[in-house]
Amino acid sequence: METHGRTPSRRTLLRSGAYLGAAAAGLTAATTPAHAEARRDRAAVAYPPTHWIPASTSNYRVSSRPTSYPIDFVVIHVTQETFQDAMKIFQNPAKQVSAHYMVASADGYIGQFVREKDVAWHAGNRDYNNRSIGIEHEGWVDKPEYFTDEMYASSAALTAAVCDRYGVPKTRAHIIGHDEVPSADHTDPGQYWDWDRYIDLVKSA
Repeated sequence: METHGRTPSRRTLLRSGAYLGAAAAGLTAATTPAHAEARRDRAAVAYPPTHWIPASTSNYRVSSRPTSYPIDFVVIHVTQETFQDAMKIFQNPAKQVSAHYMVASADGYIGQFVREKDVAWHAGNRDYNNRSIGIEHEGWVDKPEYFTDEMYASSAALTAAVCDRYGVPKTRAHIIGHDEVPSADHTDPGQYWDWDRYIDLVKSA
């Protein structure tokens, strides 16, 4: 996303994991303990730890990937918002935007907003939306302090898992920035995103 907002304090960032965990728990409070435990077990097998925080159904397209479309890319984004504000955007049916995942800066918390089989609207290019997984990262393109060790490690583990599931090569040709999507007018993840470090982490995850 390219919208700009006020930068939160580091103290606010460090509280984000606890806040987001509570928010996710609130969204699933009606789930029975047995169902919740089963869902956690499935998530542990398929991903690094993630939390389901559904986007508005108006902000993505239901599909049956990879049957309907092959998954060929992972697209890396930076939110230009706090996690909480970006989460509200994905849940606002008027916004017409979403990503499959978002990674928090302070602790690497991962929220999932759209199922991988469905088409999130993140790339600004219909073909790339159809054939990619979009991962947002909390922060601003001109504030490298948001790109923490925890964020890199958590995101790289997620990208590695996605690549393994769909046979996506773990290379820069297939793990791309939003700014590399054809016809994209966004600049994220920006000059401070350490691509060499990130790809090395993906390959070793």
